[in-house]
Amino acid sequence: MFELKKFLSSMLMPLPGFLLIGFIGLLILWFSKRKGFASFLLTLSLLGIFLLSFQPITTPLLKSTERIYPSFIAPETPVEYVLVLGNGHVVDDEISPISELSRAAVMRLTEGIRIYRMYPGSKMILSGYNGGTTVSHARMMARVALSLGVQKSDILLLESARDTHEEAMQTFNSVGKSTLVLVTSASHMPRAMSEFHQLGMDPVPAPTNYLAHSEVKQPWDKYAPKAKYLEQSERFWYEQMGRWFMQLKDLVMKKEQQAQETPKLEIEDVMEKVDELKDSLPLSDEK
Repeated sequence: MFELKKFLSSMLMPLPGFLLIGFIGLLILWFSKRKGFASFLLTLSLLGIFLLSFQPITTPLLKSTERIYPSFIAPETPVEYVLVLGNGHVVDDEISPISELSRAAVMRLTEGIRIYRMYPGSKMILSGYNGGTTVSHARMMARVALSLGVQKSDILLLESARDTHEEAMQTFNSVGKSTLVLVTSASHMPRAMSEFHQLGMDPVPAPTNYLAHSEVKQPWDKYAPKAKYLEQSERFWYEQMGRWFMQLKDLVMKKEQQAQETPKLEIEDVMEKVDELKDSLPLSDEK
């Protein structure tokens, strides 16, 4: 189920989706006489890719998600744990450990270490499964954290958490409702907070890895389609799909809970109701 969810979400991203529309248009153009419909699909594909790589469109979309929670403001109460949610990594012995982490993972880990150092005595929780590699993402982040001065005794690993829901569950099972700072990408923070709130936890948000910035002055940078703006639209769409999946999951769980709470009829109750129904029927006249 997890692999299917990841595969479908990757295929429904903007770039693969519009490329697929374009390929369908080419096939129709080559192998049928419906030239008008083929031209429509090709135009839709190219126009869609252009618009989703265009800063005046993509930045407001992503910014509406990234700026829901402000940057980290230190709470007055002591912080017991700093949780850094996982992102991605590669295993490559030819490059440094920090280069093996994805850009988002480096940003998250750096922010987590900054906050950890603000609170002597706090612990760092690093999460993430292996993602098909030989080493878990949590362990990869731990290697970098150790090289940057974090004490080994202050690091806790959640090495089997595959998504945000599992990260929230395992964190709750590990530390309960302790004072917790949650570090993740700004675009991912609203969905992550929802997962933790559903478990009765109230972490302090510490968003990082901001991608959407409105203050782009140079016209050649603002109005030319770029890959970094396509990434903004992809992040927005990915989080939107994640929210829809959460709503679907909550609906299914609610239906299952209602089904479990509905009293089941035993066979004796059924037979008793049948007898009551027979007694209530008028007797036929005997001849």
